[in-house]
Amino acid sequence: MKKTLLFVLLIAFYAINSFAQDDEMKKWMDYATPGKEHQSLAKMNGEWSFTSKMWMDPNAEPQISTGTAKFEMLLGGRYQQLTVTGKMMGMDFIGIGINGFDNAKKVYVSSWIDNVGTGLMFMEGKFDEASKKIIFKGVMVDPMTGKDTEYKETIKAIDDNNMEMEMFTVTDGKDIKNMEIKYTRK
Repeated sequence: MKKTLLFVLLIAFYAINSFAQDDEMKKWMDYATPGKEHQSLAKMNGEWSFTSKMWMDPNAEPQISTGTAKFEMLLGGRYQQLTVTGKMMGMDFIGIGINGFDNAKKVYVSSWIDNVGTGLMFMEGKFDEASKKIIFKGVMVDPMTGKDTEYKETIKAIDDNNMEMEMFTVTDGKDIKNMEIKYTRK
């Protein structure tokens, strides 16, 4: 009787452990598998030209520049790399962004580096159905003050060949627009 009970308990333990491993594997596979959000990002893939406006002072005229951008998916469609080249304030500009969708957190993620700074910007966001924009929020150091500053960025696909990015500094709870980029597919 004791041997039978021990045998039943061992089988039950194995079954529960196997189920837990199968459940954990499914969760990991769900986390690792690109979904509709990744496919949405992939629609931006390709070569683009852009015109950017940048405001150093919200009451001043913007600085206008042009350049090119390339969007491409990485790592089996899990992430998208954006490479931007152009001019900013009369200097050559190169920037690299990595965008994705975190299946576990259910948020879009974005990081940015460029040759006019040494910091890394990281933001998280959600798709806003009403405005048809991905709205990112994050924090980055302001090199003028050395303090963290809140930022907001929006990305909107106007159609298959046009999109718009806007960036805002969040000051006292108010969005102050400091950049606008209009992309046109080449």
